[in-house]
Amino acid sequence: MKSFAILAAGVTLALATGACGTNSKSNVLTASGLDPENFIGERDGKATALYTLKNGNGMEACITNFGGRIVSLMVPDRDGQLRDVVLGFDSIAAYYPENNETDFCAAIGRYANRIDHGRMVIDGDSIQLPVNNFGHCLHGGPTGWQYQVYEAEQPNDSTLKLTMHSPDGDNGFPGNVTANVTYTLHSDNTLSILYSATTDKATVINMTNHAYFCLSGDPETTVCDDILQINASSFTPVDSTYMTTGEIAPVSGTPFDFTTAKAVGRDIAADDEQIRNGNGYDHNFVLNDRETDVPAAILTSPESGITLTILTTEPGIQFYSGNFLDGTIKGKKGKTYGQHAGLCLETQHYPDSPNKPQWPSTILRPGEKYESYTEFRFTNE
Repeated sequence: MKSFAILAAGVTLALATGACGTNSKSNVLTASGLDPENFIGERDGKATALYTLKNGNGMEACITNFGGRIVSLMVPDRDGQLRDVVLGFDSIAAYYPENNETDFCAAIGRYANRIDHGRMVIDGDSIQLPVNNFGHCLHGGPTGWQYQVYEAEQPNDSTLKLTMHSPDGDNGFPGNVTANVTYTLHSDNTLSILYSATTDKATVINMTNHAYFCLSGDPETTVCDDILQINASSFTPVDSTYMTTGEIAPVSGTPFDFTTAKAVGRDIAADDEQIRNGNGYDHNFVLNDRETDVPAAILTSPESGITLTILTTEPGIQFYSGNFLDGTIKGKKGKTYGQHAGLCLETQHYPDSPNKPQWPSTILRPGEKYESYTEFRFTNE
């Protein structure tokens, strides 16, 4: 694990020397073929741009401050050729919800995943959040942070710090919150994400990145042949509205057993109530370890030879198999995203934790600091 203190100190020192981004006219395309000019815009009076991180191995991450979204992620395959392993769009306008209402590769807040009927109680105060998904509040509500513009500072070629100032009452959530998302591209082909937040009133915080991974680099195929292992002996079942029931159930003997690596598609259409409820996989897995030297999940594309290893300090990971991608979305380079074109492995606290006190708490109080750390580590063979 890269030390929180070291990361924070490095960012502070670099910011003191001035930020540099790509918020200027340029005819130079990124390694993934993106034109930075297509990301220069304004949303709700705030400027948007594309920021490019690089390391010495040729790996590249392109990120926009609209929603803190990873737009492209170029990773070397077994032959050393770079492949773009995430889904996304070629322009900032395509990310706007009136054009495509997606969470592609966004920094999610305030609360990743669902809160039951948008209701919760904090210190005896009943709070009603807006509902935007099967009667529940999903990913912070209809104008969650994935649809807002973060402040951006790029201190060097490998680091991007994004800041969100979320006012009291933002999508119904209490407290003035300042949150940071720091992306760092390391020399070992790891993209790390450090989340932090403070508040002036008791609230809930549960941040994640909603990356849609396609390790083959070809989203017009599916991820069903990719090999997945999840370090989780149990998961949290859901009802037909994708809401957790409160149960923690063993994965043994079910389609949810990824303790031994298997193809994503092997049991994706199994005759199983939970598979039917999720329309495939759309479930939180209860991780056996919260240590960043123990992989939470390992995903491999047999086609490209690229392996993604995820490490996190979070207690859970949401595995979503791209069930609602339906072929109506055209992404980068005009490619169509059909069902299972990508999959998500979202490190998180469990869904609806504010209403399930037996689960790890997501409450953040004044004087406390929320911190969460995740690594996406890429290798090839």
